[in-house]
This record gives sequence, C-alpha cells and structure tokens, in this order.
Amino acid sequence: MTDAARSNLLGAATALAGFALFAVHDVTVKVLGGSYAPFQIVFFNVLFAFPLATVMLMRETAPGTLRPVHPWWTALRTGAALAVGVSAFYAFSTLPLAQVYAIIFAAPLIITVLSIPILGERVGAHRWAAVAVGLIGVLVVLRPGAQSLGLGHLAALVAAVGSATASVIVRKIGRDERSAVLMLYPMVANVAAMAAILPFVYRPMPLVDLGWSALAAVLAFIAGLCMIAAYRRADAAVVAPMQYSQILWAALFGALFFDERPDTWTWVGAGIVILSGLYIVVRESVVGVSRHTPVLETKSRPETGTMPRISAMLRARSTAIPPGYEALAKDRRSD
Repeated sequence: MTDAARSNLLGAATALAGFALFAVHDVTVKVLGGSYAPFQIVFFNVLFAFPLATVMLMRETAPGTLRPVHPWWTALRTGAALAVGVSAFYAFSTLPLAQVYAIIFAAPLIITVLSIPILGERVGAHRWAAVAVGLIGVLVVLRPGAQSLGLGHLAALVAAVGSATASVIVRKIGRDERSAVLMLYPMVANVAAMAAILPFVYRPMPLVDLGWSALAAVLAFIAGLCMIAAYRRADAAVVAPMQYSQILWAALFGALFFDERPDTWTWVGAGIVILSGLYIVVRESVVGVSRHTPVLETKSRPETGTMPRISAMLRARSTAIPPGYEALAKDRRSD
C-alpha cells in the first residue's frame, strides 16, 4: 500500500469516528428533546461549547478585530445558523433519527443550487440531474399524502436549507474573514437569542440533564477534532462522503434507544439522496468541472451555531493547507 493510500485510509477511518461521535451527539439532543424546548437545549449546548471554542481561538495568530469584513453576509450566515440550530434540534426531538438525516442529507444538493447566484458557479447538466434526482429522494422520504407531515418534517427541511445557505456564504467570504469571526458570531448570536426566549420556555434542569448538555458539547468538539485530523491526512473527496455513514448510526441508535424502525421507503429515499450527493462530490472532484467545488469543500455538518465550525477550527490551529486542497491554495476558501 502506498503512503497516499495509507493516509487516505487513515483519514477516512478518522472521519468515520468523527461522524459516529456526531451521531451520539444527536442522540443526546433527542434524549433532552423529550423534556425541554429546543431553545433551552440550544442555549445550554452553546454555553458549554464556549470554553472549548475559546481554547481554539487562543491558537489563532492572525491580527485583526472581531469586526467582520462582510457584515451583511456575516449577518445572513449567522441568521441561517440560528435557524439551523433550533430547527435541527427540534427535528431530532420529534422525528426518527434516520428520517432526519435523510432529509438533512439534501443540503449538498441545495448548496449546488445556491452556488449559482452566490458564487457565480456554473452547474452543468450532470449536477442538475443529480439535484433533481436527490430532491425526488427527499419526496420519497417525506411521502406527502401517504403520511402525515408535521412541524418536525418542516424543521428538518429548514435545517437543510439553512445549512446550505450558511455553507455557501462561507465559501464566499471565508478567505477574507478571521477564524474568530467565523467561529464566534453564530455562537454569540445563539446565546443572545436563546437567552431572550428562555424565560418563556425554561424548565428546571436536574444535574444529570445538565450533564447531558455538557456531554453533547464535548462530543461535538471531539468530533470536530477528528474531522480536522481527517482532512489533514486524506483527500477531501475521500473524507466528504463519510458523512453519509451517520444514517447507519441513526438506524442502530434509533433501534437501541428509541424503538425506531425506519421503513422501506425511508431507506429508499435516503439511498437516492446519498447517491445524488456522492455523484455531485465525484463531479466536483473532476478537474475543470467546477470552479468553486462548494460541496467538496464543505467540511462541516449542518452549522447550528452551537459549536465551533470545523474549518474555522482547522484554520485557527494551523495555516497549513490540508491534503487534497493544494490546488485551492490561491482561493484560500474555507467552510
């Protein structure tokens, strides 16, 4: 086995470990969601994540202030992250885990569409076909008319759209903004917004539930470190598809802890969405097909504003370019 192959294999395994930890994080959110409003869960989640984010920020050496270079784009990205946090946590609280993942996996398809007006990307017939097929997969999961759709399904769709919006905006402004701005603005906005709502929904939390909240923050942070290590070791085209492994963890954890059994149509729809996303990753990996590769460069899960963004953490730790991104050095774009 060559060194490159060994490095890619190790990177893929590290990414799989990271996404497994993210899945456990989502289980903790679902457990808490049975007793508390998503606003309260988000508030404490981000509160416990702040010390961890501070540790990462201590590593950043780039000079500057916390004033964004692109205030309006930063505000829009922050608003999208807020929407994703509340909607994703609500969706995990009310829907089966596998169904939430199947819907949120549509984010790369939406990223492809949004890259046209925001990044000026040209999307060819192949990727348009993948987007269309992927959206059909989402409809298969939702099955409107065949099952009753509720706020949880709408929340999962909002999370997918909001995540895609935040990712594409970072594609646009990431090379100009400091890591501190990318990391802190969504987290600070989350604390402020959730604190304003908290008096209306607050329920006293026993120590054990506060422990669950702290555990969720720690799991997300460690998972982020795993993703940093993965992108440093392996090509982006190898690491990016590993996110779809979460559907397997969702099925396992859903069965073990919540008595959830995804039906056949959920698996069929999830398979269609995953294959469409994988095809877009493959197309973006082909030299000359995509100028910005927005999906391939998306290193984070849906940005909820409750934890430091993975690529911002990566850039705060080092200015080195991860393996597989040398060709993108001139752009210096980050997720």
